[in-house]
Amino acid sequence: MGVMSGPYVIRGSVSLPEAELMWRFSRSSGPGGQHVNTSDSQVELRFDLAATDALPEVWKARALERLAGRLVGGVVSVRASEHRSQWRNRETAAVRLAALLAEATAPPPKQRIKRKIPRGINERRLREKKQRGDTKRGRSGRDW
Repeated sequence: MGVMSGPYVIRGSVSLPEAELMWRFSRSSGPGGQHVNTSDSQVELRFDLAATDALPEVWKARALERLAGRLVGGVVSVRASEHRSQWRNRETAAVRLAALLAEATAPPPKQRIKRKIPRGINERRLREKKQRGDTKRGRSGRDW
């Protein structure tokens, strides 16, 4: 087959530590014909987010908060069973986990600064609105 294409970068110089990844394999439903019944091609990748030292503390706290619904005892898990080969499913699961952690550790977006609408813009909007109303009113055959 080949060597895994890791390390899987989360962001910047931070990547998933291979030693902290826990792999589990099981039989998969899906493509593969009779081969499916005999090989363990489904992959479950688990990563102990609460106990890891690979992530900076700020990122770790952010990820624990954002992934709280997905965590079981501080461990996040990802499954992959799309491909027929275990190796490709391993690749898929690792990439998925890295993407999940990258999204969970991303800094919050900057807050929008509210600005006052200039008076001229507001007056022009109201003037155009009034003209539009007059145009529509002039279309009716009645005398108002």
